[in-house]
Amino acid sequence: MISKEIFIVYPETDTTKIAIYRGNNIIFLKTIIHKAEDLAKFNSIIDQIDYRLQSINKEIIDNEINTNSIEVVVARGGLIKPLKQAGVYLVNDIMIEDLKKGVQGVHETNLGGILADLIAKSFPNAQAFLADPVVVDELDDLTRVTGHPLFKRKSIFHALNQKYVARKYAKSNSKCYNDLRLIVAHIGGGGTSVGAHKNGRVIDVNQAFDGGGPFSLRRTGSLPVGKLIEVCFSGKYTEAEIRKMVTMEGGLKAYLGTSNIHEINQRIENGDTEAEFYVKAMGYQIAKYIGAACAALDFNVDTIILSGQIFNYNRFTEYISFKVQKVAPIAVFQSVNDMDALATNAFLAIQGEIEIHEYK
Repeated sequence: MISKEIFIVYPETDTTKIAIYRGNNIIFLKTIIHKAEDLAKFNSIIDQIDYRLQSINKEIIDNEINTNSIEVVVARGGLIKPLKQAGVYLVNDIMIEDLKKGVQGVHETNLGGILADLIAKSFPNAQAFLADPVVVDELDDLTRVTGHPLFKRKSIFHALNQKYVARKYAKSNSKCYNDLRLIVAHIGGGGTSVGAHKNGRVIDVNQAFDGGGPFSLRRTGSLPVGKLIEVCFSGKYTEAEIRKMVTMEGGLKAYLGTSNIHEINQRIENGDTEAEFYVKAMGYQIAKYIGAACAALDFNVDTIILSGQIFNYNRFTEYISFKVQKVAPIAVFQSVNDMDALATNAFLAIQGEIEIHEYK
């Protein structure tokens, strides 16, 4: 009997990661690097589909991957319509159309579902999934209110990472995720999301995708509104330039010229007081948002989870922990592997342990 396998597709700005899992065990991993000059040929992210698909197919051929044994192709999720239920979704024509249109915006994650569908159709026995896309929306209605009816908060955050570490924490402590009240602060390569998890739902979270919340490695975080309006109407910047400033060229990158946390930590080790100051400022803001998330849970919090590679650096971990430790115990997950998270979701789905949802 052929062992069923899971194929992972994980598109990022200038790379596409692919992997194969047999159950929960990884047996193949490849990061395909896309040259800047190649990506520059395309007018939009969606125009990259064929180019990225060809790159993936080349790796499949070059590595003599047996596609007969692959049962699921699962991808990093994109900006589709808000999903009221977390979990696994079967990729269908409606989802593909929404990913191409960018119903909530266009991002590299939109390529995931499209590529997964095309790859699955080329395999003899596979179907395509998304798992805990960034648009999982379990917010309480109160959290959507902003202060003006023209503006409404929405849920776009690291749903895959947050749900994965929350469930992993619960399982490792012989508890049920749906019974817990958790704060999860995840620091990714771009943004930072701080979510309040109540009985299996993320009832409040900052809108990390657009740069809201604490500033991070590359995002500005929430800015003084008056000054932001002034900059927008200064005539010095286009809308695209301001969006890039907020989501890609802000945070530590704007202050220190780099978002590489390893390089920044080395600068601190070498006595760079400016680097130390801004990293501490980032930690300060994250701690403030953890405090706000605690308020969303009425300060009845079982555990605060700190997640992301930056927590390999004790200085940063200890600074945040010191500021929030009186609220609840702290758990740290330095190694957060999105590929593992996608594979786990897909494995549980094909085992029938979790429901496969239909996208409408």
